[in-house]
Amino acid sequence: MNSAHESATSVVVTLSGCSREDADAVFRTLGRSFESDRAAGDAPQYVSEGHATVWTTTFDVARIQEDAEPVRLAAPVTAELQGGYWAVDRIQAMLAAAFDLLEEGMAAGDQEKDVQLRLSSGVHQEEI
Repeated sequence: MNSAHESATSVVVTLSGCSREDADAVFRTLGRSFESDRAAGDAPQYVSEGHATVWTTTFDVARIQEDAEPVRLAAPVTAELQGGYWAVDRIQAMLAAAFDLLEEGMAAGDQEKDVQLRLSSGVHQEEI
């Protein structure tokens, strides 16, 4: 990211406490809506089977490419969003359209904020 505008519209999304399939579902959902530093076919992989894994991707939220729809997760996912206030709010709103979310914490700074969320499946049994 070279310009101040690009930096102001970037959000680092870190996922943990989940399977690689659920991490992939979250990243693919966000990737349909926003540009990412991750290639289209790039799926999260375990580095070491059986150990805790954290996946990180940066999204540019300047332009919405596609609105999100409800997405199924096998289990809850912990997501941490870090970036400028407007950018974090924008990506959080997109996540809320796709998943049930609970804000578990927030730290505010001068120019950026850090939000921790718990994402659950946005698709429910009665909707099937």
